[in-house]
Amino acid sequence: MSFNIALSGVSASQKDLDTTANNIANVNTVGFKESRAEFGDVYAASLLASGKTKVGDGVLTQEVSQQFSQGSLSFTNNALDLAITGNGFFATVPEITSRDFSFTRAGQFKLDSDNFVVNSAGDNLLGFPVNPDGTSASVALSTTVPVRIPDSSGSPQSTTEVDVRFNLPAGEQIKEPTEFDPTDPLTYNAATSVTVYDSLGDSHVMTYYFLKDNDPTAVNEWYVVAAVDDQLVDMTNSDGSESDPATAVNVVGTNSGFATTAAKIQFSDGGDFIAIESADGLPQPNQKIQTEALGELILANGSDATQQITIDFNLDPTGANPNEPTQFASAFEVTSLEQDGLPVGRLTGIDISPDGLVRATFSNGTSEPIVRVALARFSNEQGLTQQSSTQWKESILSGEALAGEATTGTYGDINSSALEQANVNLTTELIDMIIAQRNFQANSRALEVNNQLNQTILNIR
Repeated sequence: MSFNIALSGVSASQKDLDTTANNIANVNTVGFKESRAEFGDVYAASLLASGKTKVGDGVLTQEVSQQFSQGSLSFTNNALDLAITGNGFFATVPEITSRDFSFTRAGQFKLDSDNFVVNSAGDNLLGFPVNPDGTSASVALSTTVPVRIPDSSGSPQSTTEVDVRFNLPAGEQIKEPTEFDPTDPLTYNAATSVTVYDSLGDSHVMTYYFLKDNDPTAVNEWYVVAAVDDQLVDMTNSDGSESDPATAVNVVGTNSGFATTAAKIQFSDGGDFIAIESADGLPQPNQKIQTEALGELILANGSDATQQITIDFNLDPTGANPNEPTQFASAFEVTSLEQDGLPVGRLTGIDISPDGLVRATFSNGTSEPIVRVALARFSNEQGLTQQSSTQWKESILSGEALAGEATTGTYGDINSSALEQANVNLTTELIDMIIAQRNFQANSRALEVNNQLNQTILNIR
């Protein structure tokens, strides 16, 4: 009997050595979780046997259990390297249409030839679909989709409004409106331009010309004329009426073919903005000016023919506004000239937030939420079935996978440009190896002694 007891000790020591050796071998494996050999003593007793004299039948390996403690983080320059701090596993599938889920803590991800995010084994990372505002459309594991980085461009946005703030010099010489020629700087006092965009993202230069009225009864009034790509356009008040059509400017030296009207800006003797004159000559202090019916200026490339651009003079009908146009005794100055359009953008980067939201940024300054990296947790992590490539499968002992968003509930954070190292303490493993070696030698000695005793008994005559 003692022979079998010693033999079970040798087997247990060997299992302990195997476990320690596997931990040491994977000390540099990303996402690896160390294992621990757990043993139990063996007793076999009959109903009428005396328990006081029972020695025992040796040792038995009960389980080699993995320890899911947190590994340290190693930071990288790859945004697709992901590490989880806290609870949770990444969910992966071998094919984009598969529902054969595997779970891992190893976040060494990259793009395949179709721009899907995959690991070294080619398994696809899964995420939750998101709404335009970045919130998750669903957090069920059954609705997850393979994470894919878009290779398309950022959507353009047509210009709808230009915000302009400026000062017109009070001492400027008057100009004859009927002699205005946009190609001759001597026929106007000042000009400024801004780049605007149509619905397809094509850029167009919108220019504003300022002429001080030569009417002796209107010493503080200026005309504003607008052109897009050097073609003059009609201007109307925001209520749809034309801006001062009675004093429409005759365009000289242009073949634009557009009937052009000018907006008329009125200032007080103190240089403060008063109003924009409407079609019937009445002041319109709360009106914006629109360039209307851009027509073939924009239509040549098949973009939206109904596009209108509002010129916002920052008017406030309730009182004075420091952003309104002014006419002071200083040089012509544009203090702000902004528009809300965007050109077509190319992909410039990927950002993954701690809650797993994957957002693409584009060269036109826009960003779009793409997907949210899914996390899964289990009631009993040690019940998971181990697979190769540092992956696990759910089992009856682990319970079903519970999907959720990072940073919520008991789910951990997702760290981009970082990897979770193996949670193996090399010093501890080396000490365990010495202990397992000592135990192996001791049990081997017990086998040797048992063998000598057996030989002694066999030699008795």
